[in-house]
Amino acid sequence: MTFEDIIGQDFLKTHLRQNINSGRIPHAQLYVGKRGVGALPMAIAYADYLMKQQDEGVGTMNPLTHPNIHFVYPVTTSDKVKSKPISSNYLTEWRSFIETNPYGSINDWYDLVGVGNKQGNIGVEEANDIVSKMSLKAFNGGYKVLIVWMAEKMNSMCANKLLKLIEEPADKTVIILVTEDEEQLINTIRSRCQIVQLNPLSEETIKNALINSLHTEEGLAQSIAHQSEGSYSRALDLLSQEPEDLQFEAWFIAWVRTAFQAKSNKQSINSLMEWSAEISKAGREIQKQFLDYSLRFFRQALLYNYGANDLVFMKLSDPSFKLENFAPFIDATNIAEISKEIELASYHIERNANPKVVLTDLSIKLTRLLHLKKV
Repeated sequence: MTFEDIIGQDFLKTHLRQNINSGRIPHAQLYVGKRGVGALPMAIAYADYLMKQQDEGVGTMNPLTHPNIHFVYPVTTSDKVKSKPISSNYLTEWRSFIETNPYGSINDWYDLVGVGNKQGNIGVEEANDIVSKMSLKAFNGGYKVLIVWMAEKMNSMCANKLLKLIEEPADKTVIILVTEDEEQLINTIRSRCQIVQLNPLSEETIKNALINSLHTEEGLAQSIAHQSEGSYSRALDLLSQEPEDLQFEAWFIAWVRTAFQAKSNKQSINSLMEWSAEISKAGREIQKQFLDYSLRFFRQALLYNYGANDLVFMKLSDPSFKLENFAPFIDATNIAEISKEIELASYHIERNANPKVVLTDLSIKLTRLLHLKKV
């Protein structure tokens, strides 16, 4: 993974190269970017470029196997690892993941390692392993790099141990944290890192990547790029028509239809409870992704309602559900509260609240919010 492999982000790639060439190498960096914009590939490319600028004799090595580049990522128990999992237990899977799907999501990673409905994290056992690895002398001298992917998944014990490494850095040691949500990191870590912000990719960048890398027909590439929200991984999902996206659409349509009917049909509450029970059978990451999908859908409806059709990118597979019919019920009166309740539900699910209870509560609130009268 080199800078040349990364889609878009040209200014940032140039900036990072120049920093290394001039010797401006912060020991703690925080790469912030939403899913699919290339934060992890950028961190790996940075480490690769740093190694190649050193006279180590191993500068041309693959960064995934370089002895001075270490990786940490969320893990949990599985059929392979029964207890106290750490990243090195899944190193083979990790290399395969990066080589085949460098823009992949956390759920893609969990699917690959077969953790089922469990959530991964970065725990205290991992922290102890990090301290051990980073205390070793660099192979052939030079820099050592630690890349922590999905750093927001660190628990408090791990975060505090990593903080100590950041506060008392060893010579020629670089720690790169990669996150989709920097607000979930403790402030003491964020304040000690140089932040590298990755912006969403442009439609043109995504379109060209689909055409040049995957030989996608230009019209289809343009349509997918418009729907991708600046995320290359989202574009790949749309291109392959991931069953997950179709499932989210079906769940959402069933949800809002039932919630809308509840005003005149009290039996719909039972249907909403059944719906919540069904969604709660999915893994927590899937539940959170569905809530994110729902939040985007409501915002798209708002844009449509206010005539910003150029910003509406969602296309539905179900011909029986029309955005133009749904959009009038989403406006300035209820969008803020709908958004707040969905984000709160996702927060509670992240923290292991009972998903059936959380989703039922959210659904009942939605029955009221869909019928708020315009002010």
